[in-house]
Amino acid sequence: MANVAKKVSWSGREQLEEDGESTPLLNGTSSAGAQPLRQYSSPKLYRIGQLSTVDLTDENQELEETELSTTFTKEIPHNENLLSLKYESLDYDNSENQLFMEEERRINHAAFRTVEVTRWVICGMIGIFTGLIACFIDIMVEKLAGVKYQVIKDNIDKFTEKGGLSFSLLLWAALNCAFVMVGSLIVAFIEPVAAGSGIPQIKCFLNGVKIPHVVRLKTLMVKVVGVILSVSGGLAVGKEGPMIHSGAVVAAGISQGRSTSLKKDFKIFEYFRRDTEKRDFVSAGAAAGVSAAFGAPVGGVLFSLEEGASFWNQLLTWRIFFASMISTFTLNFFLSIYNQKPGDLSNPGLINFGRFDTDENSYQYFELPIFMFMGAVGGMLGALFNALNHCLTTFRIRYIHRRFLQVIEAMLVAAVTATVAFVTIYYSTDCQPLRQDDTDYPLQLFCADGEYNAMASAFFTTPEKSVRRLFHDPPGSFNPQTLGVFTILYFFLACWTYGLTVSAGVFIPSLLLGAAWGRLFGILLTIVPNGVSWADPGKYALMGAAAQLGGIVRMTLSLTVIMVEATGNVTYGFPIMLVLITAKLVGDYFVEGLYDLHIKLQSVPFLHWEAPVTSHSLTAREVMSTPVVWLRRREKVGVIVDILSDTSSNHNGFPVVENTVDSSRPSRLCGMILRSQLIVLLKHKVFVERENLSLVQRRLKLKDFRDAYPRFPPIQSIHVSQDERECQMDLTEFMNPTPYTVPQDASLPRVFKLFRALGLRHLVVVDNHNRVVGLVTRKDLARYRIGKNGLEELDLAQT
Repeated sequence: MANVAKKVSWSGREQLEEDGESTPLLNGTSSAGAQPLRQYSSPKLYRIGQLSTVDLTDENQELEETELSTTFTKEIPHNENLLSLKYESLDYDNSENQLFMEEERRINHAAFRTVEVTRWVICGMIGIFTGLIACFIDIMVEKLAGVKYQVIKDNIDKFTEKGGLSFSLLLWAALNCAFVMVGSLIVAFIEPVAAGSGIPQIKCFLNGVKIPHVVRLKTLMVKVVGVILSVSGGLAVGKEGPMIHSGAVVAAGISQGRSTSLKKDFKIFEYFRRDTEKRDFVSAGAAAGVSAAFGAPVGGVLFSLEEGASFWNQLLTWRIFFASMISTFTLNFFLSIYNQKPGDLSNPGLINFGRFDTDENSYQYFELPIFMFMGAVGGMLGALFNALNHCLTTFRIRYIHRRFLQVIEAMLVAAVTATVAFVTIYYSTDCQPLRQDDTDYPLQLFCADGEYNAMASAFFTTPEKSVRRLFHDPPGSFNPQTLGVFTILYFFLACWTYGLTVSAGVFIPSLLLGAAWGRLFGILLTIVPNGVSWADPGKYALMGAAAQLGGIVRMTLSLTVIMVEATGNVTYGFPIMLVLITAKLVGDYFVEGLYDLHIKLQSVPFLHWEAPVTSHSLTAREVMSTPVVWLRRREKVGVIVDILSDTSSNHNGFPVVENTVDSSRPSRLCGMILRSQLIVLLKHKVFVERENLSLVQRRLKLKDFRDAYPRFPPIQSIHVSQDERECQMDLTEFMNPTPYTVPQDASLPRVFKLFRALGLRHLVVVDNHNRVVGLVTRKDLARYRIGKNGLEELDLAQT
C-alpha cells in the first residue's frame, strides 16, 4: 500500500476530528502482524494494509485538535493515484429489520399520504429558506460592494486632479484585503469545508460519500458570510455557486426537524431521520440553490439530475421542481420589496442576464458553424483553465497547508487583483461617451468630460454587472484591445482565485471570461475586410459565456436550460446546446471537468455511472475485502465490545451468521448489522439476561435509533461492566435479515451496477453454500479506473 504521511482536506487542512461516532471505513482491513477478532479469510484475498486510529468524540466532549508531528513538514506528499480511506460511506439502503418492518406495517394508507404531504411541505420550506438566504446575500453584497466602490471612486476622482493616485491604489488593495482576510479567516479557522463553491462536496454526498461537516449549520453560516466578503472583496469569484451548497445545508437541516449543532430537537419530521430521506431532500436543496442563483427552476432540477443526484425517481422530480419554484419566487418577492417595487417580480435570480429579444439578437443558419467553433475554443480554454488550476491546487496541497498561509495567500490574491485592475484602468485609453444607463460607478480618470473609462466598467464593479454590460452594451462600447487585455488578465486571476480558502464560486467568473472573449470575437467579425452586419457583439458574448462555462465545468443539459431561462429567450436554445456539446467534447479530450478534478485530487472514492469498460475480467473474489469480521446471531457482549473497540481494523458493517460451536469459520449468512446499531444496543443495554430478569424497562423502538442519528456516540463513551461482558446479545430483531449478496464469481461490472444503483454500503460475497467469503465496499470498486495504460488499480491509504 502506498504510504502518505498526511494530506489536506477540501479546504486545505487536515480534518483530524469528527463529532460523534466515526463510523469506520472498511470491513476487512487489519494491521500487519495483528490478528483481528474472528475473521474468515478467503483462499484468494487482497490485503488492504494498516488503518490508523481515528479520534472519536462524543456530542458533549470535544477533543483538542492535535498535530501529527511536533514539527511542521515543509511539504505534504501527494499522489493522485491513491484512494483515501478516511472518507466513509452513507447508508442509502434501508435496513429492513424487524423494527422497520413492524413500523411500516403499522402505517396505513392515510398515514402514508400524510408522509407524502409532509415531504411536499419540507420541500416548500427548503425553497423559502433558500430564497431568503439568496436575498440576504444579494442585499449584503450590493451594500458592501457599493460602499467600497463609492469610497474608491471618490478617492480616485479626488487624486486624479491633484496627483497621488498611488494612494488610491493602496486604498483599493487595502479594502480588498480587509474583506478577504475576514472571509478567509472564518473559513480557515472555523469551518474549512465551507471553502470554494461546495459543489464537489455536495456531488460526493449525493453519490454516497460522507464528507465531514458538509451539511452542518456552522458550515452554512460560514458559507454565507464568507461569500459576501469574498465577492465584496473584489476577487474573481461569484456568489451563485455557493448557493447550491447553502441550499443543500438548508435541506439537510429542515428535513431532520432538529439541529444537532444547537442541540435543539423540534420533535418533527422524525420519520425522515435516515440517509435515504436526507439524500432526496439535499437534491431538492441543491436544485433550489441553482434556481435562486439564476432564476432557473427547470435548470435547477436538471442540474440536480445531471451533476448532483446519483439516485433519482419520478416522484422526486416534482418535489424538487416545487422547491425550485418556491425558491425563485421567494427571492423575487422579497427583492421587489427591497427595491421598493412590491409585486414587480423582475428579479428571479441573483444574476439577471437581461432579455435577448431584439431583432439584432437573432441568428442565421450559417452562424451555427461559427458557434460550434466558439464552443471548441471554449473547450480548449476550459481545458487550459482546469489544467492550470489542477497544478495550482496540487501545489497548495503540498506547500500551503498551514492555515495562516492560506489566509495570507487569499490576501495576496486580493491585493494582486486590485493592483492589476488599477494598473490596466490607469493605462487604458478606451474612453466611451457616458450614457444614461451606464455603470453605477463610472471612472473618468484621464478621459474627457462626459466620457468614462471602458476598462473600469469591466473591472470596477461586481462580476454580475460586468457580465450584463458585456451582453447588452451597444456596439462600440468596448475597444478590441480592452477586451483582449481584460480576457488574458482575468483568465489568470480567475484560475488563481479558484481553490483559495474562501467561499466562492466559479460560475460567474467563467461567464464573464467567456463573455469578454465572445464579444471580442463578435467585434472582430465586423471589423475584418468586408465585415458582416449580422455579428451582434452581445449575441456572441452570450455564446462565448456558454462556451467558457461549459468548457470548465462540462455541463450540457442543465446549463443549456439555465442559460435559456436566464436570458428569457428560448430562441437561443439550439445554438447554446451546440456550443456546450462542442465545448464538452473538446474539453474532455484534454482533461476532466473542474469539479471531477477536485474530487480526484482529494482521493474521494467516487463511483461513476458505470464500471470501467475493460473490467469484465475481474470477479467479486478478486475485488472484495478479506478477511471479514462476523458476528453470531446470539453473541457475547464482550466479543461485540472488543470488536467495536479494536483500533487496528475499524469496521462498520458486520455479517451475522447462524449460531455455531466452531468459531474458526462462519456458518451460513443470516443477516447484516451496522456498527451504529450495535452502539445503540450497547447504550441501552439490550442484553438477553436483562430481558429475562425484566430489567429492560421497554422494548427498543426504531425511534431510539433515529434519535441517535447522525452522530452516534463512540464506543469509548459506553461503560460495560465485567459482568455485563459475559451477557448475551440477541441480534435477530435488529439485523437486516435480507442483505444483498453476490456469488464470488460475479463480474466486477455486475457487482458495480448492483452496488451503484441501489446505493449500498456493503455487499456480502458468499460461496455456493451461502457462507461469507468477503465483503465489497465502495473503496473496493472505486479503486479501479481507466488510465493511460488501460485498467488501473489505485492504492488505498489513510490520507
